[in-house]
Amino acid sequence: MASSESVSIFHRISNIVSSDLSLDEMLGEVIGLTVQATGCDACLVYLIDHESNEVVLRASQVPHVTDLGMLRMKVGEGVTGWVAEHKSVVALSSNAAQDARFKRFQGLIEDTYQAFLSVPLVSGGELIGVVNVHHRESHEHTTEETGILVFIGEQLGVTISKSLLTEENARLLEETQEMKRELQTRKLVERAKGILQQRHGITEEEAYLRLRNQSRRLRRPMKELAEAIILSEDLNREEQTN
Repeated sequence: MASSESVSIFHRISNIVSSDLSLDEMLGEVIGLTVQATGCDACLVYLIDHESNEVVLRASQVPHVTDLGMLRMKVGEGVTGWVAEHKSVVALSSNAAQDARFKRFQGLIEDTYQAFLSVPLVSGGELIGVVNVHHRESHEHTTEETGILVFIGEQLGVTISKSLLTEENARLLEETQEMKRELQTRKLVERAKGILQQRHGITEEEAYLRLRNQSRRLRRPMKELAEAIILSEDLNREEQTN
């Protein structure tokens, strides 16, 4: 790779690190940089799932829509899992599938390619994921090429780690908001059931079934029906006191 192109990549990395890209956009940049640095025919990015101790396919140069988020392998499984386990580079210039660590996945055309370079994404020594580079034909991975990819993995690993944290925080916030909404709905339904029990002299279970069946018949959420019953009761009380 020409030194001017290396400088271009370093500048691009610097811009990405200081940006506020989303996780998916960040992974797209990793692929773009990798293609620029290696001239590869395919690039796959895996991220670690610490709960299951697996690496999960999250982005790819060649479209793998049905595999994204679904294709998983245990840490230590296949070349990718080996790289994840040891946080070390693996470079196979030809006959990649003949490597003893290699594991073929049905549907991944990249597994039929000759050359394979796998580099860990790290942040503060912690594994974030793995970047895999594939060439259809035999390809000698130069020291500069491998070094730049390692640099990409180290620099963007930190940024991706921050993006993952932001994504996780957003997920937790949404879960908290959903729990609050569910609690509010339960409170409204409980109050509406009490009103129906008093109005019609029915049991709590019968009041619930009446609400549920009405919700299904009208195709309206139980929360809306409960709110309507409560509003009606409040209006009736106001009329009686006036």
